[in-house]
Amino acid sequence: MAKVMLRENDDGKVLFYVAKKDMEEIIESLEFDADEKWGGNVNLTNGDVWYIKPAPKKLPEELNAKLVSRGED
Repeated sequence: MAKVMLRENDDGKVLFYVAKKDMEEIIESLEFDADEKWGGNVNLTNGDVWYIKPAPKKLPEELNAKLVSRGED
């Protein structure tokens, strides 16, 4: 598990930041994308897939996420 920070940028896209890796990517898609149930498997622009426990959407937020698969380099 890693601590991640989620926030919206000026274009309304959600940024996914992992401080320990100094990695910031845009979330491309989510398994659950409703305000009342948001998260699940999260696909990032670098190809990584992370898991966020589904919960009501609240941004900005710091939470735990788990790397499911790493994208191709």
